[in-house]
Amino acid sequence: MKLSTEIKAFQQRIGYEFARPELLIRALTHGSVSSATRPDNQRLEFLGDRVLGLVMATALLEHDKKATEGQLAPRFNALVRKETCADVARQIDLGAVLKLGRSEMMSGGRRKQALLGDAMEAVIAAVYRDAGFEAARYMILRLWGDRILKVETDARDPKTALQEWAQARGQKPPSYVEVSRSGPDHAPVFTIAARLQDGVEAQATAGSKRQAEQAAAKALLSQLS
Repeated sequence: MKLSTEIKAFQQRIGYEFARPELLIRALTHGSVSSATRPDNQRLEFLGDRVLGLVMATALLEHDKKATEGQLAPRFNALVRKETCADVARQIDLGAVLKLGRSEMMSGGRRKQALLGDAMEAVIAAVYRDAGFEAARYMILRLWGDRILKVETDARDPKTALQEWAQARGQKPPSYVEVSRSGPDHAPVFTIAARLQDGVEAQATAGSKRQAEQAAAKALLSQLS
């Protein structure tokens, strides 16, 4: 299969060259452009989520041999959640090579957190199918980098942490206000403000209210620190 310059460059960014590049093409194909002869990446996404989970669970156990299950679980969730997968996808500019339908492209699909996170999981599965677990593990650990070392700090739920910050200072719990909503009904984009009783606030934008609230809370915590 002849690959485009963009796909070749993407292989360099992830540090893996496919023996069966059709697996990578499938991993990058969104449902908006799929057909009977051009399957989308949903099945690979399903598999990639499991491969990522096994790699991260093992890495956490090896990194902290004294951690309890109660300590490991939030760290694990922080490493495998869709937001983290999307962050890694942005790091390797995965959006630039996503294959999307026209309507999805027009609505900013290459920047959408859910699409990027799903495609990142699909790419993991494609490497796993192409060369086995060790190849996928090596790529994951390289791309996730020091996130594993820093995960104890990142594992705390930002909304909970912000509420605890406010209560410790005698303030009411923060409020979350929808500043704007844009995009089509099937792919809305929300801008949410996390606001403290004294009026200090931070805003964030994401493809769901929950994600935007979490991001706004994290941004406000960063601002306060």
